[in-house]
Amino acid sequence: MKIKSIVTDMAPAAFGPFVQGVEFGNLVFTSGAMPLDPVDGELITGDIREQTKQTMNNLSAVLEAAGTSLEKVLLITVYMTDMNEFSEMNEVYASYFEDVCPARATVGVKSLAKNARVEIQAIAARDGR
Repeated sequence: MKIKSIVTDMAPAAFGPFVQGVEFGNLVFTSGAMPLDPVDGELITGDIREQTKQTMNNLSAVLEAAGTSLEKVLLITVYMTDMNEFSEMNEVYASYFEDVCPARATVGVKSLAKNARVEIQAIAARDGR
């Protein structure tokens, strides 16, 4: 099996030596999605709710580029700079899942790149191609 890079202009471009995600077999591994504008790559302004919404939209765009979706996410890791904002993040996050939520870990960190308040990465399944 070969590792294939995932690249889409519907999500912010990688700003370092990494790609938006990779495919391996029927699994998709995303890099950490952040609350960046897909057009200019700049951090969006706003509270944790707005940043979580943009992050989830960016994550969804990468998954769709790989032929999968949030519905097929198996595992998510959420990184937050302020765990006091957990309930607000969680409320927005939950709105992206209907029936079955993926397994998840949420980790409090001191800081994130570009001064983001949240970063989310995922592992998803996809149908064979």
